[in-house]
Amino acid sequence: MAQSVADDAPDEAGDAQAPSGKPRKPRTPAPAAEAPREEIRSVASFAPLAETLASYLSDTDVAKVREAYRFADEAHLGQFRQSGEPYISHPIAVAELCSQWKLDAQAMIAALLHDVIEDQGVTKQELVERFGAPVAELVDGLSKLDRLKFANQQDAQAENFRKMMLAMARDVRVILIKLADRLHNMRTLGAVPSHKQRRIARETLDIYVPIAHRLGLNVIFHELQDLSFSYLYPMRYSTLRKAVLAARGNRREVVNKILGQITTALPAAGIEAQVSGREKSLYGIYRKMRDKHLSFSQVLDVYGFRVVVPRRDQCYLALGVLHGLFKPVPGKFKDLIAVPKFNGYQSLHTTLVGPFGTPVEFQIRTEEMHHVAESGVAAHWLYKDEKASVTELQQRTHTWLQSLIEVQNQTGDAGEFFEHVKVDLFPDSVYVFTPKSKIISLPRGATPLDFAYQIHTDIGNSAVGARVNGLPVSLRTELHSGDIVEVETDPHGRPNPNWLGFVRTARARFEIRHALRTTNLADSIALGESLLRQALVALEVDPRSLQPASYDKLVRTLGAKSVDEVHADIGLGRRIAAVVARRLLIATEGPTVRSGVDSDGARILIHGTEGMAIQLAPCCAPIPGDALAGYLRKGHGLVVHTRDCEQARRLRQKDPERWLDDVAWADDVQRAFDARIHIQAANERGVLGRIAAEIASSDANINRVSTDDMQLDGSIVVDATVQVTNRDHLAQVMRNLRRLPEVRRIGRARG
Repeated sequence: MAQSVADDAPDEAGDAQAPSGKPRKPRTPAPAAEAPREEIRSVASFAPLAETLASYLSDTDVAKVREAYRFADEAHLGQFRQSGEPYISHPIAVAELCSQWKLDAQAMIAALLHDVIEDQGVTKQELVERFGAPVAELVDGLSKLDRLKFANQQDAQAENFRKMMLAMARDVRVILIKLADRLHNMRTLGAVPSHKQRRIARETLDIYVPIAHRLGLNVIFHELQDLSFSYLYPMRYSTLRKAVLAARGNRREVVNKILGQITTALPAAGIEAQVSGREKSLYGIYRKMRDKHLSFSQVLDVYGFRVVVPRRDQCYLALGVLHGLFKPVPGKFKDLIAVPKFNGYQSLHTTLVGPFGTPVEFQIRTEEMHHVAESGVAAHWLYKDEKASVTELQQRTHTWLQSLIEVQNQTGDAGEFFEHVKVDLFPDSVYVFTPKSKIISLPRGATPLDFAYQIHTDIGNSAVGARVNGLPVSLRTELHSGDIVEVETDPHGRPNPNWLGFVRTARARFEIRHALRTTNLADSIALGESLLRQALVALEVDPRSLQPASYDKLVRTLGAKSVDEVHADIGLGRRIAAVVARRLLIATEGPTVRSGVDSDGARILIHGTEGMAIQLAPCCAPIPGDALAGYLRKGHGLVVHTRDCEQARRLRQKDPERWLDDVAWADDVQRAFDARIHIQAANERGVLGRIAAEIASSDANINRVSTDDMQLDGSIVVDATVQVTNRDHLAQVMRNLRRLPEVRRIGRARG
């Protein structure tokens, strides 16, 4: 059985295993005997946690948490970690991490009990009776999947990830406890074999680190990054750590000089500030070296300063003081107070040239901003006080969490859900504005189409164009911070499969796929129904004479779920209409009525607006008036060619049973179609303009035009794609072009 994402207890914590649902026994007799008794007592003691809880919980709540500790201690009795510590030390450590966020009593109880359902055979009902339903739901949300058999590691990872994210969407406390659980397991990962260390470190870096970042939990985010780095690349980690320690000593004089100047200048300007040094994380340095191909000596912003002031306006005053002391580096200033990051982070960032020409980064923020920067959503989590006002960070987080449930409701596949959510756990963002100056956060590389879907699904589905900063742009244009974006819509517009190639957000990708599935299904059902009717007429059977019971029997025979599914399979080329028609006749009891429908009534009529189920072949580009043939391409529906298409002729020889000749244009086609014409003309000044003018005067539109190199006779070749309504219209365009004295040869291009 493949291990799952959340399957960290045996590997990370090093518990001894036992059959599911039964109390676990230690792998070896009393491994804790190797550790001093005083040390064991200290790691398993409730006293330090109780002292922290007493600072913000009532005595009654502390007593409830103490009861949960006793319950967990008894449940894990005789169970040890690979480090030799009693297992109860792990739930206590997780609870201590959660207490730093001042989580409520229910969350603290769940932190202490988070492994009892899975590891020790305690039932959810027992927890409901002992600690209440909310606690039981939290513990259940934290529990790993119960020994499901997955085809591979990727399936297990996706399914467990989905369970964790949906539990998080229902109650954000689940992910806070889960992250604390992962952090403690990473801190104690040295006790497990090296191959498991690497697997767990990679999981942490791929899944838990982005979640911590998305929720603004910066302290956990950086520690999980560095711990994962140390286990994935131990040699690189060790080398880089030594280099940072050496650089710290070399730069001590510079740091002290800067610190002295700041602590003098800020009070002199009437600004009361806390100034502290900060060092870039090792993984952050490594990633910068890797992504920008730099050596360690070229990474100049290893060390920096953080300035914390009481009020927001003093952030900008402090910035002015610092810019007066040292010269700012152009292009290295960010105002993340006015435009916060997607996870609520706010700060002023500036890089200054310090003494001896050393660039130094400064972060300036208020105490409240600093608290949010360190604790993220835990600083204002949604469950602390239901009556409290909901901040923008809370609302943004709540909206994102609820969107997970929306995606889950419409996506049954765990792998697809995993991909959707991972796209949203992006590290970088751009911030753009609506015409009414509302700020929208999008991932780097996002387009106006991502913006449209972020505003509303209907706007995205009907988008046909966009304007950025007042100028018309295509929907695939990359947006940049500060852009003002407007989306142009058409009520008849519909999503295009090509959009999936350039959108960046999970929401846009999901909504496009959902719309295409829904639209294509309806188109495919209609086409399949028409093809089956045509096949029945060819067998001289009137489709109207067949009873519903015959179709029901057909569905059972084919192993399908419904008649619509059979029609859709025919429309998508997964089943051959003639074969299904014969099976339908076999399923029909009693005589059939001879068809009274003539061959014209059984034909597939092309209107040009059928959607993705019927596509016009690009090789021959059929237009109304052309004789047609249809090819049922498996999984793609009906591809319509002209009868004289050379590519169609080759395909028909390879796969004749998938070809239909009873395909024709409908009489009421009113849209324009692309047609390609090949022109050879004298290479004279202004010839291209005269050709374009003649096409326009023929009431045709030019979609694209290209010219080839000069021919041996001095002429040039012009290939143009024009929009015409039918063959007669195309013939008129070509007649008008032939009148031009410069045009020597003209014809319709094929292939």
